[in-house]
Amino acid sequence: MTNKNLQVATVGGGCFWCTEAVFQELKGVEKVVSGYSGGDVPGHPTYREICSGLTGHAEVVQISFDANIISYEDILFIFMTTHDPTTMNKQGADVGTQYRSVIYYHDEAQKQIAETVIKKVADYYDNPIVTEISPLEIFYEAEDYHQNYYSNNKEQGYCSFVISPKLVKLRKLYGDRLK
Repeated sequence: MTNKNLQVATVGGGCFWCTEAVFQELKGVEKVVSGYSGGDVPGHPTYREICSGLTGHAEVVQISFDANIISYEDILFIFMTTHDPTTMNKQGADVGTQYRSVIYYHDEAQKQIAETVIKKVADYYDNPIVTEISPLEIFYEAEDYHQNYYSNNKEQGYCSFVISPKLVKLRKLYGDRLK
């Protein structure tokens, strides 16, 4: 048995339910937690406050992964190709700053990798990438009912019509990386 090289990535690609569902499927991903980051109001924000768009927070996921199995660079490539990083404050029908495309880096090495990945994937898109790259300051875990949302609510309309197609795309593009 090999020693694990656990690392953490924090990204936001619109609704955290979608992003969480994508990363839970990948080999090497140990845990995915939905939450909020990037805001400028004191205290632990609530989902209702986030949805107002007034707190400045983004819906994000924090991904714990074994870097011996999947690299931070691979996490970001998958992130950048399973959501639309070219729309400002919008993913599909979800509109607002809380749905922005963002990479919160944990150290300078992650920042450099994020900048490199964005440059590498830019040619895949017709429009410029608007993904924000910012230092992680605070991550707030979302309420319990947001955790494992897709797994617990597959029959719910949003899951069927929005998340399921993202997972089909993930399986098509990255079938060799799935659990």
